[in-house]
Amino acid sequence: MTERITGSSREIDGKGRTVRELLASRKYSIDYYQREYKWQKKQVAELLDDLAVKFLESHERGNERSAVADYSHYFLGSIIISDKDGQKYIIDGQQRLTTLTLLLIYLQHQLEDAEHKGQIADLIFSQRYGQRSFNLDISERAACMEALYRGEEFSNADAPESIANLLARYADIEDLFPEEFRGEALPYFVDWLVENVHLVEITAYSDSDAYTIFETMNDRGLSLTPADMMKGYLLANIAEAEKRTRASGVWKERVRALVELGKDEDADGIKSWLRSQYAASIRERKRGAVPQDFDLIGTEFHRWVRDHKDRLGLTASAEFARVIERDFTFYSRWYERLRRAAEVSTPGLECVHFNAQHNFTLQYPVLLAPLRVDDDEAAALRKLRAVATFLDILIHRRIWNFRAIGYSTMQYAMFLVMREVRGKGAGELEECLSNRLNAETEVFASNDHFRLHGMNGRQIHRLLARMTDYVETRSGQASRYPEYAQRGRRGYEIEHIWADHHERHSDEFEHPSEFQEYRNRIGGLLLLPKSFNASYGDLPYDEKREHYDSQNLLGRSLHEQAYDHNPGFLRFVEESGLPFRAHREFKKADLDERQKLYQRLAQEIWNPERLVQEAES
Repeated sequence: MTERITGSSREIDGKGRTVRELLASRKYSIDYYQREYKWQKKQVAELLDDLAVKFLESHERGNERSAVADYSHYFLGSIIISDKDGQKYIIDGQQRLTTLTLLLIYLQHQLEDAEHKGQIADLIFSQRYGQRSFNLDISERAACMEALYRGEEFSNADAPESIANLLARYADIEDLFPEEFRGEALPYFVDWLVENVHLVEITAYSDSDAYTIFETMNDRGLSLTPADMMKGYLLANIAEAEKRTRASGVWKERVRALVELGKDEDADGIKSWLRSQYAASIRERKRGAVPQDFDLIGTEFHRWVRDHKDRLGLTASAEFARVIERDFTFYSRWYERLRRAAEVSTPGLECVHFNAQHNFTLQYPVLLAPLRVDDDEAAALRKLRAVATFLDILIHRRIWNFRAIGYSTMQYAMFLVMREVRGKGAGELEECLSNRLNAETEVFASNDHFRLHGMNGRQIHRLLARMTDYVETRSGQASRYPEYAQRGRRGYEIEHIWADHHERHSDEFEHPSEFQEYRNRIGGLLLLPKSFNASYGDLPYDEKREHYDSQNLLGRSLHEQAYDHNPGFLRFVEESGLPFRAHREFKKADLDERQKLYQRLAQEIWNPERLVQEAES
């Protein structure tokens, strides 16, 4: 439907468009003063989760592809365009359109059907006379977008902020893309995204009209956030003016502290608190299911509080003050500490940082769930260490067994854990979490063939960083984990012990595919500086291993000299019983042996017994 507004200036058009209608064979530019792409991981995660929830409301396995036409629709907001003699300039909405383009590039790489890939390609770029131009046509981004489309590395130390953000957000899409959309469901999701996701395109024919619309939509009045509305509801029910003023001051102080953490952190902190303490139900992932506590708190927590005031004990004026001055204060302070521990490794809460590096945002309500407002510092920290360690072990077991850890995949399981541990004392909590880990059937011993593949590079990088750091710290060396976890030009990257030359191993591997599968097994991988790979990565093993001896201890352990005059390492090997040994050559049997070593090392690092040890430390 198109609506036109006329007046003293030219017409203003407003039309609802699908993603296909918006992007197919259409070019958009951005004025030079408005070119930064600023979205962060948080916004990408929220977009993917919203799409997942809406798509899964309708999708059922076994549906015909044609059934997608009747799936529910999703509104992604509006964009404002200034049309200058047929050239479309984005005034508002470039963050969403840029992220949609990144998502489409990612999907195009995942699709196997050539016809389907071609249809998606039409939404990303057009081609004339052999030259490709992207539909979001911004000259300084072209080289980066071309590299992403080709699946190639892109590195430019002098690139502007937008380029760094493009690369980072594409990596986030790779990390966060819901597991439910892979495999058989992928073409259904792609069809739904391009045909059932809508935006309203508002087009003006002069910059002044376009900016007037933008200002009117964004600046007219003061939009109240859910946090503002919850505050208003709570304060309005405090009868005494003095108590109301005091509670208002407490609320402002706590919200200010949360906002300092980042955009929307006040809302995220409130959601984590309410979910952790009060969510009793969650929407089932099936067609026709309706949102429950967990979901409603995520979308409209101010309304949920009003509708469930009895659950919060809001029966009298004093209780409304108590919720702000005691409950919100207590849980928001711990949320703030956890968010800071997620960003920078904090003694005693290291696992919070490790979990955050895997983008595991579900950890916060689970971490807060066992806390009680009468817990002292020591009791609260013990509970937090237990839960964070539990999550750390669970996450790495799933990674080792090729299981997804994304938000949509893990949401229901984490809700069940959160509900089970709510308000538990330290001892009972540790027993509960230990029982859960011991009942798991998928452990490190379950998968002898864990390997690097196209989707888990970042996960294996972090896993190798942990393993490398563990060997060194247990051998008496200082921790270098932040250094090992760093990726990029000045950081570390995954090194294959076998260079990519099947012909060197044709005596043991008849087919290149079998060689590649073995080459990518974790037992054949190390974590080394990026510069090392550029200099030595292509050499045969007998030439490389001399250079390994100057690297980290996990790499050095391939060489005999690592076992000479190294009492700390030798003591660690003896005490742990791990089958470390030097390898003069690295044949198939050597890689098998190294694979078993890494498997045993992972079992030790992520041993469920750590849960109690960490909690009591």
